[in-house]
Amino acid sequence: MKERSRVEQFESIRRDRRDEQLSIRALARRHGVHRRTVRQALADATPPPRKSAEREAAAFGPYEELVTGWLTADLDAPRKQRHTARRVWQRLVEEHGAPVAESTVRPHVARLKVEVGLVRREVMVPQTHPAGEGAEVDFGQFEASIAGVVLRLWMFIMRLSHSGRAVHIAYANQAQESFLDGHVRAFEALGGVPSGMIRYDNLKPAVLRCLLGRERFENPKFVALRSHYGFESFYCRPGVEGAHEKGGVEGEVGRFRRRHLTPVPHLPTLAALNEAMAAADARDDARRIGARRDTVGAAFEREAVLLNPLPDSRFDASTPLSCRVDMKARICVRQSYYSVPASYAGRRVAVRLGADTVSAFDGGAVLASHVRSLHKGTEDLVLDHYLEVLTRKPGALAGATALANARAGGSFTQAHQDFWDAARRHLGDKDGTKALVGALLLHRTLPPSALAAAMREAIASGRFDADRLAVTARTHLAAMTEPAPPIPLPGTAIPDGTRPIPSLAGYDQLLTGELA
Repeated sequence: MKERSRVEQFESIRRDRRDEQLSIRALARRHGVHRRTVRQALADATPPPRKSAEREAAAFGPYEELVTGWLTADLDAPRKQRHTARRVWQRLVEEHGAPVAESTVRPHVARLKVEVGLVRREVMVPQTHPAGEGAEVDFGQFEASIAGVVLRLWMFIMRLSHSGRAVHIAYANQAQESFLDGHVRAFEALGGVPSGMIRYDNLKPAVLRCLLGRERFENPKFVALRSHYGFESFYCRPGVEGAHEKGGVEGEVGRFRRRHLTPVPHLPTLAALNEAMAAADARDDARRIGARRDTVGAAFEREAVLLNPLPDSRFDASTPLSCRVDMKARICVRQSYYSVPASYAGRRVAVRLGADTVSAFDGGAVLASHVRSLHKGTEDLVLDHYLEVLTRKPGALAGATALANARAGGSFTQAHQDFWDAARRHLGDKDGTKALVGALLLHRTLPPSALAAAMREAIASGRFDADRLAVTARTHLAAMTEPAPPIPLPGTAIPDGTRPIPSLAGYDQLLTGELA
């Protein structure tokens, strides 16, 4: 009989007793129940719960004591050589001929492991996090399509423990430069630094070796970051046992991946992906965590004023390297190639490897700066780095990888191609290509718009000399800028601060007349 029917039956018994004053025997006869049931109905309007039948495990019961002995002996056995439910079942069948299924053995083994102490039911103690004090950091893996190629990427996450406000940044790896750069950008996004502890698992960029207990041998670069921003670090227990010690960010990895990275995002660059993730972080300010009264954004507004201020200088998260420039004017960094000026071929240069940039230096001067490649074995070659070589080897330009990269990146435009075609028709392949190289060299000192106008005039006039091209470009540049202040007449006083800056632009007229 269903519980609702029993309640209605109890109601009928109590009503008949109240209205007709029937005896217990009469009530039992009328309702077809035992007199014990009538007494229960008269004593309480709510039926008592039914007793569940206690059944013996007919198949497993005879072997329970034996299995308990095996599991008790496992307390002294190596952890990786203890009985699993499958091994218990196999031994019962092979050694004792037990007619029992593996599915029957499994729940009993799970229960007995708890009873003998092989498995502990760990209880978590709820924590309260004061505003502005704590945060948690972790990496999470996901996939995204960047420029049409599906890549496995890593998401750096810093989550404030009080408000739940989190910053998510995508990187191509979990290397130290990504780990440190994630901190720098996360602190800037939050507008401050937690005043207490930031919780970590034992990532290699932070921990070189786990010692006894909570002691760690830390990475010196991470120690420098911690000293720069003035926070404390707390390391969780290694492995799964310590995951709950930073459970907020552990759950944040999956939540953000399901909410904002499903379906797989398709974006042209990693920078565009990070812009989309920053916009997702802003939208998350309107969400509520569990049954909290305030939104994440409202709680963060109260917490933000309690964060420690950012230091005056930005921490340099890049990794210093020393690389030899090969005879193709390239340096190899993390199995990808990047160009530097050809004059440095065969020499060693200093390199700063950042999370998303690769920069080469000669002393304090920047030789080249590239966006860090997401793929191994790629070549990021800049055409400008090879122009001095191409003046001596013009025949190498047509098939140059740097030229193909310049076309793909948009720096080698249709105006350059038209100039090159016209110069080769008038001067031949060799001299026409040299004229183009001369025009490309002018990009180092002249803006593209003025040089494009000069190249159009050169095509119209059939004059492709680099010096004439420079003069024409400067003329267009002067027309696009504000006119120079008038030169005062002799004897006229010049007010302080109004003396014009000296210029040699007027001498271009002499060069124009000479070439004419």
